[in-house]
Order: sequence, then C-alpha cells, then structure tokens
Amino acid sequence: MAASDAVVAVALAGSLFFDIDPNAARWRVTAYLLFSLAPFAIVAPFIGPMIDRVRGGRRIVVVAIAAIKVLTCLVLTFHLDSWAVFPLGFLLLVLQKAYAVSRMAMVPSVVQGADELVEANAKLSLIAGFVGFAAAIPALMLQLIDPKVTMALAVMISLVAVVVSLALPRVLVAAEPADELERAELRSAGILLAASAMAVLRAAVGFLTFLIAFSFRRDGVATAWFGVVAMMSVLGMLAGNGAGGFLRERLREERMLLIGLVITAFGGVVLTFMAGLGSASFMGLLLGFSAAFGRLGFDAIVQRDAPDANRGRAFARFETRFQLAWVLAAAVPVVFPIPLPAGFFILGITALAAAVSYLVSSRRLQLGQPLPEPVWRRTMRSVRRRVGRDDEPPLPPSSALPPPKQSPPAGPPLGGPPMGQPPMGQPRLPPPAPPATRPPRPGS
Repeated sequence: MAASDAVVAVALAGSLFFDIDPNAARWRVTAYLLFSLAPFAIVAPFIGPMIDRVRGGRRIVVVAIAAIKVLTCLVLTFHLDSWAVFPLGFLLLVLQKAYAVSRMAMVPSVVQGADELVEANAKLSLIAGFVGFAAAIPALMLQLIDPKVTMALAVMISLVAVVVSLALPRVLVAAEPADELERAELRSAGILLAASAMAVLRAAVGFLTFLIAFSFRRDGVATAWFGVVAMMSVLGMLAGNGAGGFLRERLREERMLLIGLVITAFGGVVLTFMAGLGSASFMGLLLGFSAAFGRLGFDAIVQRDAPDANRGRAFARFETRFQLAWVLAAAVPVVFPIPLPAGFFILGITALAAAVSYLVSSRRLQLGQPLPEPVWRRTMRSVRRRVGRDDEPPLPPSSALPPPKQSPPAGPPLGGPPMGQPPMGQPRLPPPAPPATRPPRPGS
C-alpha cells in the first residue's frame, strides 16, 4: 500500500496540480477536499465501532480498500487529462487515510504485548518509508515517458496489495463497546493535550502539501521538483521514526511531542526569509521528521495513560480526528492563494504557539494545577449566558410599578419637642428596654 501511494503521488503530480490552470482547478480541489471529510464523519462515530466488533472486520476493510484502489487507478489511467482526475484523485486520498486508520486499529491485536506497540508502529512506518522511497524512483523515471505508464505501475502494485491483504489474520479489535473506565482514561487531560499537539503536526503536513503544490504551479516550477519534496519528506519520516525508536527510552513522551513542534516552528520561521525550491525541500524534510517523531511520543502517551483502553479502537478514532485536521488545514492554501514565504511564516508561528501552549499546560499538569479553560469554551459559555439573559422577560414600564414605600421620618416634625422629651403636661416615662433578641450595636 505504501508503494502504490508513492507511485500514485508521482503520477498525479503531473496532472492534478500542474497540467490544469490553478485558477480553474482551485474551486474543484476545494470542493473535493471538503467532500473527502464526509467518509470520516461517517466512519468515526458509526461504521468504525461496528467494524471493530466484527471478527475480521478490519481485515475486510483492508481488502476492500486495496480492491477499490485497483479499480480507481485503472480508471484514472485513462482520465489523467480530464476533470475526472479530481474525484478519482481524492478518492485515492480517502482510501489512503482509511487504510491508515484500519492499520492502526489492527496493530495492537497482532503484537505480543502493550510494550511492543510503539516499536511495532515505528517498524511499520520505517518499512513504509523505505518502500515508498524505493517505489518513487522508478515512478519518476516512468513519469518522463508517460504519466499513464506510471499509473499502470500503481495498478500492478495495488493488485499485489490485494493478494497480500488476503493473508491478514481475522482479528477482533474490540469485543465490547467502550465502558466508562475506558472513556474516562481517553478523556484525561494529558491524552487530550497530547492529541491536540499531534493534531497540529498533522494539520501542518496537510497545509504544507497543498501550499507547495499550488505555489509551484503558480510559479511555473517543473513537476520533478514536487517529487523531490515528496522524497525529502519520506526521508524525514524515516529519520523521525529511527530517532524516535532510539530516543524513546531516554526522553519523556511529552518532550518528544514538544521537540516535534519546536522543529516545525524553527523551520517555518527561518525558511520564511529564504523561501525557494531548496527551502521547500528542506521544510518537507523537517516536517516529515517532526510528524513521525511526535507520533511515536503520542502513541507512548496513550499506552502509558490509558492502560485499560482498547488501543485498537482508540488509535482508530484518534487517527480519524487527525485526518480531519489534515483536510481542514489543507483546504486553507487551496481556498486562499498564499505565497510560499507567507505560508512558511504561518506554519512556523502556528507551531510556535502550539509549542508554548503545550509546554505551559504540561508543566501545570506536572505540578497538579488545573489547566486554563480554552478560549472557545469561555466564548461558548459567554454566548450561552448572553442568550439566557436575552431570554428573560422584559421589565414592566415605570408607570406600572407600585410606588416605593416611604420610610418613617428620622425625627419629629419641625417645631415639636426634642427627641426623647414628652409633650407638655405629660409625665416622663422610662425608655423602653431593647428587645432581648437584638443586641445593641457597637458604639451605640
């Protein structure tokens, strides 16, 4: 599957973004990019949990994805120069992400124990990176002959993926629905904080992919340069997985996520002042490293803080949320024509803000202090309070209000006897004793 993804990426580089005018393609790309959100909105809350509880459910999904990929690549081979390249290309994108979700759900079921989970994910990522890098080299050579020949190679590789996927074991990801303990563990502050940081890294990958694609097309850059950026990103991913597997025992999991955000922020801010073909390739290298390195840290945090959760179901749901972040961020450079330096700056500043927020919040968690309330939650509470205040019945007009009670005068009318003196001709009476229940005021 990784090899076919790499070949398809090289084949579409000459058609999806570069052979069609970007002004004409922008609205189509935006529509189909947003349309690709629909499958994940359905899979996450409904189909995903059902498949997890069916024996062999994820295996069936992987086989179906590989088979649909064969048909899609076959049809796309004859429609690289027509408008059909957009729905077919983004169908391949959805299939790629759906396979990633299914793979993440199956990994915990085929390892010996929880301690092997992060190591298995690192190995799978390294294998996918090496295979994708190796498959991209002949794809680039075939691209010089004809993009249709490159797509034919993708069809053959996808056929091999169908055959291999039939040998997957019939694993049961989750026999029972999530109980209260599992939901509580996955909603803990540490896991939600780590998921937010990981979502920023995945969103950065989607943003950079489409930023470079449209910037290269707008500037008339050769198609081969996009393949170079993709290869550098794969190299960064390989380096990130290798470094993460080596340093995981020496670094805290939160530190790994923080390093990924800091590297992304550093690359985005520095490369803003030297944006070009070489800087785009270097940014792809840095972001590939950061996303892979941070992902290993996130997996370890879930493994550490949610020992009673079903990791297959949990990772599938997290992967779906990360894909939503990827698509939403990718839509930004598609909708708005952002220059490459400005895009690098936006990427760097966003990652820097996420790194500072993650550092401060992690420190508060370590000290046992509550996390600050998010801005969006404060805004929603303010809106609800304002709406509730507006729903109160209006006050009646002043003419309909009863007249206020008049307090008794503080002393006798003007010209009367002094306070405490009886009228003329009457005997002096002793002053009344104060009530027993009311003590005298101090100073009286």
